[in-house]
Amino acid sequence: MSEAAGSSRHSGAVRSTEPQCAIAHCGISRFRAWSFGPSRNDGSEGGRGIARVLSAAALTFILATCAFVAWVISLGPLPLDEARQVSTTIVDRNGKLLRAYAMADGRWRLPVETKANVDPAYVKLLLAYEDQRFYAHDGVDPLALGRAAIQLATRGHIVSGGSTITMQLARLMEPRRQRSLYAKVRQIVRAIELERSLSKDQILDLYLALAPYGGNLEGIRAASIAYLGKEPKRLSLAEAALLVALPQSPETRRLDRYPEAARIARDRVLDRMVEEHQISADDAKQAKAVPVPMLRKPMPILAPHASDTALATVKDTPVIRLTLDANLQKVLEPLARDRAIALGPNISVGIIVVDNESGDVLARVGSADYFDESRAGQVDMTRALRSPGSTLKPFIYGLAFEDGFVHPDSLIDDRPVRFGSYAPENFDMTFQGTVPVKKALQLSLNVPAIVLLDRVGPNRLTSRLRQAGGNLVLPKDEAPGLAMGLGGVGVTLQDLAQLYAGLARLGTTRPLREVMTDRDAREPLRLLDQVAAWQVGNVLLGTPPPENAAHNRIAFKTGTSYGYRDAWSVGFDGRMTIAVWVGRPDGAPVPGLIGRAAAAPILFDAFARSGKLPVPLPKPPKGTLIANNAQLPLPLRRFRPVGELVRTSGEQAPHIQFPLNGSRIDVDRSAGADAAAMPVKVAGGVLPMTILVNGTALGEIDGRRQRLIDPPGPGFARLTVIDAMGAADTVVIRIQ
Repeated sequence: MSEAAGSSRHSGAVRSTEPQCAIAHCGISRFRAWSFGPSRNDGSEGGRGIARVLSAAALTFILATCAFVAWVISLGPLPLDEARQVSTTIVDRNGKLLRAYAMADGRWRLPVETKANVDPAYVKLLLAYEDQRFYAHDGVDPLALGRAAIQLATRGHIVSGGSTITMQLARLMEPRRQRSLYAKVRQIVRAIELERSLSKDQILDLYLALAPYGGNLEGIRAASIAYLGKEPKRLSLAEAALLVALPQSPETRRLDRYPEAARIARDRVLDRMVEEHQISADDAKQAKAVPVPMLRKPMPILAPHASDTALATVKDTPVIRLTLDANLQKVLEPLARDRAIALGPNISVGIIVVDNESGDVLARVGSADYFDESRAGQVDMTRALRSPGSTLKPFIYGLAFEDGFVHPDSLIDDRPVRFGSYAPENFDMTFQGTVPVKKALQLSLNVPAIVLLDRVGPNRLTSRLRQAGGNLVLPKDEAPGLAMGLGGVGVTLQDLAQLYAGLARLGTTRPLREVMTDRDAREPLRLLDQVAAWQVGNVLLGTPPPENAAHNRIAFKTGTSYGYRDAWSVGFDGRMTIAVWVGRPDGAPVPGLIGRAAAAPILFDAFARSGKLPVPLPKPPKGTLIANNAQLPLPLRRFRPVGELVRTSGEQAPHIQFPLNGSRIDVDRSAGADAAAMPVKVAGGVLPMTILVNGTALGEIDGRRQRLIDPPGPGFARLTVIDAMGAADTVVIRIQ
């Protein structure tokens, strides 16, 4: 093998062992061969020496640069995901904080949007004190670093670090216990990376979320709430200067431990701002006169039950927005607590407020006091299954109005009656005799309600309420019966609120919503036809209110369960529905606990504390029969129970022969109104007979017991015929 070839192989071997990083890309191998290879005798020895020095310096610079680049790469990506972790916060429909939950390690770090959450005057003061050229530099301020270096050289110790907001954020993201040149260089590198990755507003948001304020408080919002008891949206000069000063030495300036040190630091900020002409001396003097807080306040806990439920159902979302109204929630929670205390030990109160139009829950008070164990405060009584007492009666009357065999001004008997072994009695153990139907509902008489339920059918009531979103729960292995009209069934307060809101909406309910979402896919659910719903609401509007309450402002109903275990009151106006429950969470009886005395006053007080005047109920729908008893058709003047339909003279009750119950009727409307007319044929009954479609009277049937009617629009329709003696027959058909 030739010497040249050996030399070549050796040279190749040397090149192959060079570092495989940026050095290789810099062409160091070629540079070394040129610098240290055989010299040529074509210049002076001094020239060659200078060349060697320059070559060595260049090589050193390149090596240092490559090493620095390799070190920067070794730092890895910015820990942005970890820095963005915050406490889960629950806010109301307007963004107001209801409740926050500490992070897993116990820290309070609330998300910050500077422009939305923080007083601009504070931001201006912060930047003037910490980083005057924040919006001009690219993460590092050479002027500030130069000033810090001169101070270190002249005074022998660090006076100011020269760190920008971005550099401080870098230190917060990657904390170091000791201050050193290495740490400062690392901050500079990370600051430049942050400036390339985030906007200035994002950097400021992140800094204001991470800045330490002592103990487990991080960020401007957590500090402002804990120390000042408010969000940092509106801060005085004294408060702003205090919050600027605390992060400089958060543990030695904690307000709950070292308030005097915090005051001195605040005043130092104010003095410097005067020197730099950011504030006037008079303003600084007034701010210095303000004492600093000395206690740490608890984090707000509004709507704790709703917040707990939202936290359990909505995952991996730092900010959960509820439909609640914080202002309304704030006035109803003390109302529930004060009334529960007045009513006696172990009593709790539940309140829920629903917006009629949207079905949004505006307030939810699950108990009298979330932290009161004697009242089972952490049990949400708005979702608890309880006996509703008489609160289901309006829906019995609504179905009776819809079927057309009774009118609010019809007469009905309140007298002893027996259904097999079941003999309902009124609450006061007396009977009123013959009364108008509307008075029977307003006075919550038991016998008329059960008689009407017997006519309507317990199964139909159950299915209709469930169809509208009211989940009625019967005792195990029991079928719907007449006792459910007086509370023999389980229901929650929130389901009652949804059903009553359906009356205010003229017959349709909307599933309740408590967590706001971008897409609302809830569809209306049928409760009653419009006329029947309006009639029920109009009757309840006339219910005598509690003492000292205004009349004819709120449609409401009360209820008391068997054994004085539950007291209820549910009411609505044209805007919202409020439902109230009072009782013991453990279900123990409370002698004398009556809906009218215990729950109704809370209901009316809740409406008053909402801060809004009652909104009138909707006007009567088209086709509503408004008449006194004497003006009603003969069959509607007086209701007769099913047992009274038997004829002594051999007459038969009316029976609809066509259309058949459950049939489907195809209507061709393209051929004109006459061709689309639908015949109705009836057998039996005493003339004159009245025909009603969906509760609206269409006139009388002729002597041949038949009539052509204009069919209603597509969908299910209820067809009822009532004869002169009050006997009736009803079918449900489907129009297509």
